Amino acid sequence: MDIKPLVQRSLLATIGYLLSPLSAWNDLYVNLPIAYGLASLVGLIDQRWFTGALIASYWFTNVAGLIMLHRGLAPEMAGGLLAARLRRRRLVTDIAISLVYTGLIALLWRWGWIKLPWEYFAGTGG
Repeated sequence: MDIKPLVQRSLLATIGYLLSPLSAWNDLYVNLPIAYGLASLVGLIDQRWFTGALIASYWFTNVAGLIMLHRGLAPEMAGGLLAARLRRRRLVTDIAISLVYTGLIALLWRWGWIKLPWEYFAGTGG
């Protein structure tokens, strides 16, 4: 028995779980730092693109996590109509959670609780 595919799928599912909205703490420690870093790089090109890049990067990390989790676990999951319905329902729930998180982050930025990177460098972030 070759254990390599099992290890690869397990690693893929673990990384997917860490990126997906299924873990309650992933935004603070994983997704937002990645999204903020990517948006900061885009913001260096044009500051007006930062917010859009932050939202797009955040969504990308969540969607990538869900896809990776599904790909890692799919060979081990039972098939059937009920399983397909449950997966669809879970995906809708995950997308709804991602929308709420995205809205919350946008509000925090709008209210001034989260600053843009160039505001810190310019001395206006504190």
